[in-house]
Amino acid sequence: MPLPPEEAWFPAKRYGWGWGVPRRWQGVAVFFAYLAVLITAAIAAGRHTGWYILTVLVASGLLLAVCWWKGERPRWRWGGDR
Repeated sequence: MPLPPEEAWFPAKRYGWGWGVPRRWQGVAVFFAYLAVLITAAIAAGRHTGWYILTVLVASGLLLAVCWWKGERPRWRWGGDR
């Protein structure tokens, strides 16, 4: 069941498909946690590129899952249907 737009952490983009900038503090916290994981992984991985790529893929998958779960349902938008 979709969330009401005022409760969604991530609003749907006005143009195109996907999510825009987080609307609520929970979405901002999730996004900054994602960035922290990427930065930490880049520092910790050093020359182990495979581990870094794996970490980026897993973290991005988790971010996508949270956006899908707590965001507005994405669909293609042309900009006029807000």
